[in-house]
Amino acid sequence: MDILEISVFIVYLLFMLGVGIFFFIKSKNNGGEKTYFLGGRQMGPWVSALSAGASDMSAWVLMGLPTSIYALGLGQVWIPVGLAIGYTLSWIFEAPRLRRFSIVANDSITIPQYLTNRFLAKSKALQILCAIVFLLAYTVYSASSLKACGTLFNTVIGIDATLAMWIAAVIIVGYTFLGGFSAVCWTDFFQGMLIFAGMLIAPVFAMGMLDPATMTDPVSVNPNYWNVFTSWQDIVSGLAWGLGYFGMPHIIIRFMSIRSQRDLKKSAIIGITWTAFIVFFAAVIGVIGLMYLGFDKDISDNSLVFITMVRKIFPGLMSGVLLSAVLAASMSTADSQLLSASSSFASDVYKPVIRKNKASDKEMQWVGRFVVLGVAAIALIIASSPDSGSIMSLVSNAWALFGAAIGPSILLSLYWRRFSFAGAVAGISCGAVADILWLVLFNTDKALVYNTQVYELFPGFVIGMLAAVIVTLITKEPDKAVETLFDSAVSYDDNAENKAAADEKKMDTKKKKADAKAKA
Repeated sequence: MDILEISVFIVYLLFMLGVGIFFFIKSKNNGGEKTYFLGGRQMGPWVSALSAGASDMSAWVLMGLPTSIYALGLGQVWIPVGLAIGYTLSWIFEAPRLRRFSIVANDSITIPQYLTNRFLAKSKALQILCAIVFLLAYTVYSASSLKACGTLFNTVIGIDATLAMWIAAVIIVGYTFLGGFSAVCWTDFFQGMLIFAGMLIAPVFAMGMLDPATMTDPVSVNPNYWNVFTSWQDIVSGLAWGLGYFGMPHIIIRFMSIRSQRDLKKSAIIGITWTAFIVFFAAVIGVIGLMYLGFDKDISDNSLVFITMVRKIFPGLMSGVLLSAVLAASMSTADSQLLSASSSFASDVYKPVIRKNKASDKEMQWVGRFVVLGVAAIALIIASSPDSGSIMSLVSNAWALFGAAIGPSILLSLYWRRFSFAGAVAGISCGAVADILWLVLFNTDKALVYNTQVYELFPGFVIGMLAAVIVTLITKEPDKAVETLFDSAVSYDDNAENKAAADEKKMDTKKKKADAKAKA
């Protein structure tokens, strides 16, 4: 146990809580459902980009992915390649349209709300269906982040892993509960910079300390270690990870929150560059880790390459700062997942279905906060179970469910004028079911039929897309009003929006000055 490492962790965690308290106090004066769940669409390019990246790259990018390459070789490099391609395409083709469409579709603040408003639907089927998918996937996803925190604290400090998970959950829930979307984005911004620093510094120093006489030759551990083209399954499955970005709510919700289309272009450049760097160095950490540390089954089984490397190279203060990157990766994803799950339930089920649109903004905020508590509690139970699986497996399961269920319908809603409400329901339902069935029947060591070793996201996405297209074509065309909405979103004038926002701000300023004079 190193006192300096512990001290750095404590300072870091207190800072995260402080951000949540700051935005909680601020929201009392300028609150509301849109502010709590979407930051009032006032996120700047740097905060939006790094927040999207940090919420994407959970602890698996520092623990699971490097360890996978450490243990299995460069055949696993197709995962970071797929992620880099998918993330780039989502910023280029999905982000600009989703921001415009969500505004035109009655200023939607959640993904399920957007899909419903996009078709001017009175039915709440899409919102309820999405909420079910969100709550299921986010609970599993959050469990992976909490498990990573438990592993970190158990390895570094020596405290019980379950107790460590509880501590991490209290901190994450604390600032998410209090500060909402703005707190999540700003904490993710700081955490994104910390992840960047950690993934750059650790492998560079380790590389400089390699001794040709004593370093481990990867080929001696695995004769095929350097072989990138191990099997077609590895290539297809790795590239399929990129499909997940099109349906990942806690990432694409950042697209909707950006202040303007001009800022979105800046965000795209920042976000794509950041993510490309992160996935590249995740692979580097795995390779250099094997050469520097040698192969150790405990490191492989517990995803400890980055943690072990940092603790071996750096003294307490520096290692504490760098290991906080693991905390940052875990917390930046968990907070976004908890908020997305709570916003989906509160805005898409509680308000329209349970309260029949009679809930006030304050009531909505508190419902969202209690959902955060509920999802976190269930995620803790999953993470604490010895049969929950590895960090990487938990992430891959949740990632696949989102990508297969939500991705096809989001893309079709943005680019196909003919796309219908029935098609979206079919796409989400079939994509989710296909993903789960493929996992159980064809893609685990205990597969009920046969282990194809093909990641379930790929067949799930294809089946979800086909179902959405086929059902749309065999059902009646959308109403004229729905097609008009589509055309309005495509031709949306961002400059007019900016001018209207500026005029509204001027009016607010004049009103405040007039009120101040009246009081005086």
